[in-house]
Amino acid sequence: MPVRTVEWLDGPVPAVRLIDQTRLPVEEVYVEAIDVDALVDAIVRLAVRGAPALGAVGALGVVVAMAQGEREGWDDVRLRGEVVRLRDARPTAVNLAWAVDRVLPLLPDGRDAVLAEALRVLAEDEAANRSLSAQGADWLLARCAERPLRLLTHCNTGTLATTAWGTALGIVRELHARGRIELVHVDETRPLLQGSRLTAWELRADGIDHVVQVDSAAAGAILRGLVDAVVIGADRIAANGDTANKVGSVGLALACADAGIPFVVAAPWSTVDLATPDGSGIAIEERAADEVVAFGGVPTAPAGSRVFNPAFDVTPARLIDAVVTERGVVEPKLRPDMSAVHQPL
Repeated sequence: MPVRTVEWLDGPVPAVRLIDQTRLPVEEVYVEAIDVDALVDAIVRLAVRGAPALGAVGALGVVVAMAQGEREGWDDVRLRGEVVRLRDARPTAVNLAWAVDRVLPLLPDGRDAVLAEALRVLAEDEAANRSLSAQGADWLLARCAERPLRLLTHCNTGTLATTAWGTALGIVRELHARGRIELVHVDETRPLLQGSRLTAWELRADGIDHVVQVDSAAAGAILRGLVDAVVIGADRIAANGDTANKVGSVGLALACADAGIPFVVAAPWSTVDLATPDGSGIAIEERAADEVVAFGGVPTAPAGSRVFNPAFDVTPARLIDAVVTERGVVEPKLRPDMSAVHQPL
């Protein structure tokens, strides 16, 4: 796809250019964030989203903060406080904090050094996505019927969720390039419709046949034999393989377990958090009530209704057939230990 989710603009006032995903698929509008407030706002309101894309924004955001600090005369305490505010803008997606922490030690070396490392984060993400997509496609083709596959995916894991190509949707693209996709079932992904608004937009642009379905149709489609495998992304993967992903993911895993079809998680290694032993230690972000009780500004529930709106759920490792990263494939059902592939690249 020609769209770049995250771009660096190295002008007199440097900026991070983001496609505003809240405006898709109706409008293709871009945000040029020149300060920390603009970046945090873009992250919180999901103008930019997806764990790998958030990592890229975090790394480049440190450079934006440094430039803003130079313009406004910040001291080191203020600069580091603003960087922490950026780092903590979304708690579940580990890539945001990981990328900020990766470039932060270079602060004393100056803005150019931090920018060079941040741009490496972007380049490495695209390379990782393409590598894991090939490995995930190989893994699925070795275990599924020898015909074009019917896959199901949840939320958005394509170019819009990464710096380029995609993770779970990258596997779909790889299989499509090999002539091995019959149909993709796209969960609409309530409450913000990242599937119907974003994934369907990407699949349409790529010419990949797909159907959009309500989330509650997914389990039935799986149990009716309409799906050969489910492929999703991740926002954080614990050391034992427990995986946090967009709310609704664990229900797909349960249906796959009952139907006996593969449930696959695809993410770059930067999404793996070996410091978190299992899913019980993953913080689950809860979002605003109006995402659930209103649609397009129109109330859909009685005034005063209480809301439970977790952005993510955690799928236990025992329900996951494969976790695919650029470093290899782990099969948590057989060996719940992500450190099995923890090797220097």
